[in-house]
Amino acid sequence: MTNILRFVQVFAIGTWVGSIIFFSFVVAPSLFTALGNRDDAGAVVRLSLFGMHHYGVVMAILYLIAGVWLARSARWFISPAAIAVILMLAFTVASQYVVIPRMDALRTQMGSIAATPAESPLRKEFDHLHGVSVDLEAGVLFVGMIAIYFTARKERA
Repeated sequence: MTNILRFVQVFAIGTWVGSIIFFSFVVAPSLFTALGNRDDAGAVVRLSLFGMHHYGVVMAILYLIAGVWLARSARWFISPAAIAVILMLAFTVASQYVVIPRMDALRTQMGSIAATPAESPLRKEFDHLHGVSVDLEAGVLFVGMIAIYFTARKERA
């Protein structure tokens, strides 16, 4: 059972971090290159983020359940690996349920982000929130690499 639970942890954190890397460095740039319309590319990115964030939440829950089961103690939640995954989960939830809905409301008000002048207060707020979204995603990626380290390192006997 220990090997299965360790596998669940490694799989959960590895695929979550891997999905962020693939999305950030392959999918998003490819969409903005391939699609001539930046608004359409942004819409696909938004849908992709929705899926990736929900996947991340599920992977966080699996990781945390496996970890506490392995440790046989709720005290495991104060371990570096657990704290990292909880932080990743918090960043993901903040992005999906706080930042993105605000961006969506601005997108609706503007109609077209690409056609809205950079000087527009709506565009400035959207660009700011986009920066916050990128920072949160980068935070999930960075903390995720830390979580992978703590998950992969050999446990002390």
